[in-house]
Amino acid sequence: METSRTGRQRARSYVNIQEILRYGLLLGLGICAYLLVMQWTEDYGGATPPASSDDAPLVVETDDPFAMDSVGDEVPVIAAESGDVPDASLVRRSRAEQSSAQQISREGDLISVGTPLMRMKIDPVAGDIRLVELLEHPISLEYPDVPTTLLQKNTNRTYIAQSGLLGEDGFDGSPTKPRYSVPQLNYEIVDLPQDIVLTTTRMVDTGEVTVRKIFKIDPQQYLVEVVHEVENRSTEPFVANLFAQLTHDGRRGETTTFLGPRPYLGAALTTNETRYEKIGFDDVEEERFREEVDGGWIAILQHYFLSTWVVNDNANYLYYGMRDSAGKYRFGLTGPENVVYPGETGEFALHFYSGPKTQRTLDAIADNLELTVDYGILWFLSVPLFYVLEFAHGLVGNWGVAIIILTIVVKLLLYPLSAMSYKSMARMRTVSPQIKRIQERFGGDRQRLSQEVMALYRKEKVNPMTGCLPMLAQMPVFLALYWVLYESVELRQAPFFLWIQDLSIMDPYFVLPILMGASMLLMQMLNPPMPDPMQQKMMKLMPILFTILFVFFPAGLVLYWLMNNVLSYAQQYYVTKRVESAAASSKTVAPK
Repeated sequence: METSRTGRQRARSYVNIQEILRYGLLLGLGICAYLLVMQWTEDYGGATPPASSDDAPLVVETDDPFAMDSVGDEVPVIAAESGDVPDASLVRRSRAEQSSAQQISREGDLISVGTPLMRMKIDPVAGDIRLVELLEHPISLEYPDVPTTLLQKNTNRTYIAQSGLLGEDGFDGSPTKPRYSVPQLNYEIVDLPQDIVLTTTRMVDTGEVTVRKIFKIDPQQYLVEVVHEVENRSTEPFVANLFAQLTHDGRRGETTTFLGPRPYLGAALTTNETRYEKIGFDDVEEERFREEVDGGWIAILQHYFLSTWVVNDNANYLYYGMRDSAGKYRFGLTGPENVVYPGETGEFALHFYSGPKTQRTLDAIADNLELTVDYGILWFLSVPLFYVLEFAHGLVGNWGVAIIILTIVVKLLLYPLSAMSYKSMARMRTVSPQIKRIQERFGGDRQRLSQEVMALYRKEKVNPMTGCLPMLAQMPVFLALYWVLYESVELRQAPFFLWIQDLSIMDPYFVLPILMGASMLLMQMLNPPMPDPMQQKMMKLMPILFTILFVFFPAGLVLYWLMNNVLSYAQQYYVTKRVESAAASSKTVAPK
């Protein structure tokens, strides 16, 4: 009697665990699906072409009510902002005072630099970079002639890059910002690197100091070296601190759908303790960020692109982030004091990059800069997945075909686990008629039903839970690939074939999601039916729910899941037929 009771208890426990695992799997799939929807932020709607930077009026930020009259009402002007350089608290061992002067430049006075990759505009006042347009990255496929604009200064947007010399003798921290002279205002740099030299000279009590701000432009790169060359012709040492900063108004340039959140917009840097640290705009609303770092870089990130200042040495720099009184966010760095002695020429140099988040390019610029391609917590899977994709793309020249190759590689790696699971599911199919007879016989007695089903599983050496393993094993890969498609600029506007012209956005005609749903339905036909009628109904709804869900996913991700289902179906069909054939053969062999 006691043995029978113990057996029934074990049966109930086994079935309860089985049901808990099944519901847990369904819940896990639902949570993963929800998280994927909440993370997908690509703009599915038509893009609105932005106003050309040449046509957009430039904002005047000045306290002088006669500023417009001084240059003519018909000419829009741009102002150097009051207090837009780091204050004395951020310049170490310095007696610098914050600038309060207002200088303005006519739009026509801005220095225009064009290369095959980008167009840049530099303000001769302080040498600030006021515009960066990426010519090889159109805003959308609908507007192939409208480049993506990163840096810009107009009435609607402020995103600029500044650098200069502060401290005891620094020109940028003095009451009047330097206005540089330049040989010409328009540069077209096509073949060979070229230096754009901005020059200013200031008389001091003991002589004359000339500062040349040199932009070293390589037409084949987005990376620009910015050198502040100081020629000290006075009789006293020239003491200054290098500074560089990015100023952003916090507004987003991209739109999103109602389903997904926005991509990260904020700052990031590398520190002595952390390879990659994000500093969101909201993190500096109430309190400044300050961190001393040996060497390093600081960047402002957005979807697919970034702008960053990178220092050239491993000296100790003070990195900072703040929200100023005008509501703008400033992230930058100040260097240690450097001295240029009388009769000598010294250099204060660093690099500026404003362009796509291409991993290999960023890795070559600075340590840990490639981490700005942020794959999240599954980066250890996303990185090798991306490199497999990149290698496959190098072979076939099509990112869609590369995704198919990646799917095959993943299926091969998971083959032992999948084969074990499919064999278990095939055995489940062979015992399904027996389970059905047990249900008909003991449907009114759940304890006896559970006991008989458990005994049948033991006899046939069947574990229904192993059928869930392929799905569980696929989910981390699925999520990691999602981040690859979401973050990798290489896949932005990458075509597949026919109507799929951008693998990073949804299928415009929903063909791939429908095929994916159909493949899920075929997969279910090979699986043994669930013993619980409610579970059966839920499983039947899964292809419909996933089809609706995948409509909003990037086409590349749906392509991966579709090909995974096709390969899984072929493998499962093969294994199932072999197991069923072996089971049928064993029944036809009469015992001696």
